[in-house]
Amino acid sequence: MVAYCMVHIDVHNDDEYAKYAALAGPAVVKYGGEFLARGGKAVTKEGPARARNVIIRFKDLETAQTFYDGPEYQEALAFALAAGVSTREYTIVEGL
Repeated sequence: MVAYCMVHIDVHNDDEYAKYAALAGPAVVKYGGEFLARGGKAVTKEGPARARNVIIRFKDLETAQTFYDGPEYQEALAFALAAGVSTREYTIVEGL
């Protein structure tokens, strides 16, 4: 069953976050992911608004988790999670 990664982000350091983005995109492709939303306009109706929102589709929950835990994405994530670079929420949800 398909799975979606939903990521809500505020970037605080564009230069460091660019290092994350340069590695994260190829990692998504390697694991068969497809970007459905990547930035763009968003309207937050409830909860904290974030400046950037991303939705990635994977073939199933296991693949999405393997991508997230894989060495390629973890290398990228180190840049995004470094102190002062970004504030993020990341959820993987099984689709219908």
